[in-house]
Amino acid sequence: KLGGLDILVNNAGRQQFNESIRTLSTEDFDATFKTNVYAMFWITKAAVDYLPRGASIINTSSVQAYQPSEILLDYAQTKACIVAFTKSMAQQLGKEGIRVNAVAPGPYWTPLQVSGGQPQEKVKEFGASAPLGRPGQPVEIAPLYVTLASVESSYTSGQVWCSDGGTGTL
Repeated sequence: KLGGLDILVNNAGRQQFNESIRTLSTEDFDATFKTNVYAMFWITKAAVDYLPRGASIINTSSVQAYQPSEILLDYAQTKACIVAFTKSMAQQLGKEGIRVNAVAPGPYWTPLQVSGGQPQEKVKEFGASAPLGRPGQPVEIAPLYVTLASVESSYTSGQVWCSDGGTGTL
């Protein structure tokens, strides 16, 4: 209705810390997968027929896909799924000239941290262990999405770009 679709950014996320698999409920596990993985699948599936040659899909993964925290078992798994989804879709859609990449942030200050994504005692120190000594702010990662969406990145597909304050996660 608006004249086309050139860029799809999958950025929904659910993160609720849990100390143990023993206390991680099936309902919470399912909700995390439905938000982080199923939603990305459903939205991409609905959008792909509208994407022209030269379009870009950008998925949001996390450093948790590569260095999972013990208290983010379900979240880390979903972020690893997003990496595999990104690489597989890049192969599928490359023939159509559609690029698929992912951004893997961490640690970044988002509402996920204070809404149950981390224990309150960890929120106070969130990002302090990064070599830059602080968490990133959303405005600091936005340029990665813009770059991946731009025509200047026309030969970039199937990649995961990390922004992690110097921790060297990827």
